[in-house]
Parts: sequence; structure tokens; C-alpha cells
Amino acid sequence: MTSGEEHPMTAGDANAAPPRRHQGIVKRIIASVIFIPCLVIIARRGGYYYLALINIMILIGLWEFYKMMEAKGLKPYKAMGILSGLALSWYVFFQQGIYANLFLSVIFIGIMVLELARKEKGLAVYHISVTVFGVFYIGWLGSHLILLRELPHLKGLDYSLGFSFVIVTFALTWCYDTGAYFVGGWLGRRKLFPSISPGKTLEGAIGGVLCSLAGILVARATIAPYLTILQSAGLALGASIVGQLGDLCESMIKRDVKIKDSSRTIPGHGGVLDRFDSLLFTAPLIYYVLKYVIFE
Repeated sequence: MTSGEEHPMTAGDANAAPPRRHQGIVKRIIASVIFIPCLVIIARRGGYYYLALINIMILIGLWEFYKMMEAKGLKPYKAMGILSGLALSWYVFFQQGIYANLFLSVIFIGIMVLELARKEKGLAVYHISVTVFGVFYIGWLGSHLILLRELPHLKGLDYSLGFSFVIVTFALTWCYDTGAYFVGGWLGRRKLFPSISPGKTLEGAIGGVLCSLAGILVARATIAPYLTILQSAGLALGASIVGQLGDLCESMIKRDVKIKDSSRTIPGHGGVLDRFDSLLFTAPLIYYVLKYVIFE
């Protein structure tokens, strides 16, 4: 998630910034109060309900991404890209049961063939590339949230454990974001990556890591007893690092197209990409650690 450190305050904004920051915090809290219970209920059910939730995230995220590319002057194939991203999620959920692999192949070939028919020639590689990039950036990385929920089937575990895998992933990511947001706003002085995100600070990053450590310890005591202390600490640190990288990568894209937020879909948070950018990186990390290390 893009933290509140993102945009440094200028002298002329000094009086207006505190009310705006307060309003932003209130909107964040309201959005979280609505979304978190829905996530818990749907993730506990799993199956088609959870698939639909992640499909909504992928659909909106891809739409936002392609709109950003249009702001850059490119012309991605939005409908084809969204269908491809959704097909990837169906592929991992149904495990080829609906021939999603064939569907993907047809769409990818179709994207290139459509470019042949475009009246305005030029930049063909760019139009095709950003379409496919969006599919893998949001569709494939986002599909790891489905892989996490379905991992018990693969490993012969109780299906209810998938709920824990999902909640641990969201909790670690959002604990880091929350810690970075508040600690960075309170104590932030040293810039973390000024060329990409001038507002992010080293103090905020440290606060995020500490908040992630606290979050994983709570999770271990409640829904994730299968984790050892060492595994918990490793997951918290790893998720903090890759989650911050995910945030920075989306900031890099937004800086390139010269926009602040991917959209205003979620009050106080910006767009779906602004809220889930870190998750797109942490979900694959946690999935492969669980699959190959913890439940090898």
C-alpha cells in the first residue's frame, strides 16, 4: 500500500496539512472497518466466494493500470488484458479444468493480431508489451492470493488452514504499511528512496518492520501455531522488504505517468493498486515459503 509519507509538505501547506491528514486517517479507518470483516468472512469460506473477491481485485487493478498507461500515451488492449488476468486466476483455481491455458494462448495471440488492424501504426511493441505486462504484474502476482487459499489441497492439509495463510499474508503486509505510515509521519527524517518516493523514510520502514513482527506474533498465537518463532521473524522481515519493494515499484510507475493515485476507488487509500501493491509482492513470497520451506 502506498504510505501516507508519499507527498512531502510544502511551506504553503503547513496549515492545511493536519486537517487533510486527519481526514485521510478517518477515511482509511472507515474503509478498513468495512473491508476487513468482509475479507475474513470470505477467506474463511474459500472456494468460489474467495475466487470472486480476488477476481474483483484483479479486474479493478488491471483497469486502473491500463488507464495509467493511457495517461502515458499508450493504447493497451484493456478488455483482452483483463480477460487474460482473470483467466490466470481461473487457471490456478481450477488447475486447467476449464482449459484456461488454451484461453490464455488464444488471447495472447489475439492481442498481437489486433495490433495488425490498428489504424494508427507505430509503438506496436509498446501497446502489446504494456498489455501483457499488466496481465503478469496484476493477474499472475495477484493469483498467488488464490494459490495461498488453495495450498492445503496441494499439501494434503485441512482446507481451513488456507484461511490462516491468507490472513497472515494480509496482516503482515498491512501491519508494515500501518507502522510505516504512522511512525514515518511522526519520526520520519531520513529519506529511504527519494528519487522514486520522496516521502518514505528509514524511520518509517523500521516502524513498519516492528509492526510486522508484532503482527506475526499475534497471528502465531491465534491462527498460525504452525510457525516457529524463527519462521515468524523471517516471514515478517521478508514480507516487510518485498512489500516495500512492491510499493516502490508502483510508485515508480505512477511517477513515470505523473499521477498521484491509480484511482479514487477506495476512500483514503486511492485505488486498488495503491492498496494492494505491496500484496502483489508479499503473496508470492509467503506462498513459496509455505510451500517449499514450512510445509515441504
